[in-house]
Amino acid sequence: MPSKKDAAAARTTTGAAAPARLAVRKTYKLFIGGAFPRSESGRTYVVADSKGQFVANAAQASRKDARDAVLAARAAFGKWSGATAYNKGQVIYRVAEMLEGRRGEFAALEVPESELDEAIDRLVWYAGWTDKIAQVAGGANPVAGPYFNISSPEPSGVVAVVAPSSPALLGLVSVIAPVIATGNTVIVISDAPRVAITLAEVLATSDVPGGVVNILTGSAAEMGPWLASHSDVNGLDLTGVADAKLALELEQAAAETLKRVRRPAAVDWSADPGLAPMTAYLETKTVWHPKGL
Repeated sequence: MPSKKDAAAARTTTGAAAPARLAVRKTYKLFIGGAFPRSESGRTYVVADSKGQFVANAAQASRKDARDAVLAARAAFGKWSGATAYNKGQVIYRVAEMLEGRRGEFAALEVPESELDEAIDRLVWYAGWTDKIAQVAGGANPVAGPYFNISSPEPSGVVAVVAPSSPALLGLVSVIAPVIATGNTVIVISDAPRVAITLAEVLATSDVPGGVVNILTGSAAEMGPWLASHSDVNGLDLTGVADAKLALELEQAAAETLKRVRRPAAVDWSADPGLAPMTAYLETKTVWHPKGL
C-alpha cells in the first residue's frame, strides 16, 4: 500500500493541482475572569475590516455573560484594591511593555502606528500616577481642635464602561487604565472586538490578575441596561455611548442604585486626560485622630 508521501508525489507527477489551503479564521471570544469563554448564548456575529470584507467572528455577549463579568470583577476587587500603589503601577507598566512587544498584531488590525504609540504612552502615564493620586486627591484638613483630620481616596468598586468605537485601541486603553490605576475593577462593553480581545490577550499574558479587567463584545444597547441597573456595579462610564437616548436611559437606570456616572462627551483622545478619569471613581474617607500631647 503506497504511503502518503508516495501518493503526494504521484499527484505532482500527474500534474494535478494541490487543493487550496483554507485559512483558519479567528473567533474572538469574551474575556471574563482572566479566561476567554464563548458567550453562554452561543451567539456570534460577523466582523469586517475597513474594506467591508469578512475577517472573523466575534462572540455576542448576553445578560448572563454580563452577570458573570460582574461576579468576576467583584471577586477580584478585594485583592486588587488592597495591592500597594507601587504594585499596581508595576502591573500597568507591564501591560505597556507587552503591548510594545505585540505592535505587529495591532498593525495587522489596522491600528495606526501613531495611535499605538499613544496607547502605550498612556499606559505608562497612568502607571506613574498610581502612587501619586492619593497625595493629590487627599490630604490633611485644618480643624479647630487637637486632632489630625485626614482625607484619603479609596476606590468605588466595580465600574462598567462603554468603550468608544474610535479610536479603537487608544479609546479602550484610555477608559480602562484610569479605572484600574485607582484600584477599581472594570467591565468593558466594546463593539470593536478584534482590537478589544487582542488587548485582552495582552492583559492575560501580563501580570493583571484575572477579573480586574473583563471585556464583553457586542451591543451596548443590549448589555448596558443590565449593567447600569445591577446593584453590585458601583460606577458607569458612558464615554463611548454615541446614542443620546440610550445614554439617558442608562443614566436613569444607574440612578436607581446611586451609581457614579460619567456622561458622554466629546473627547480629544490625544490630549492630556487630566485627573478627572481617575478621580471619577474614588470615594473620600475622612479619618479623625487625636493628637498626642
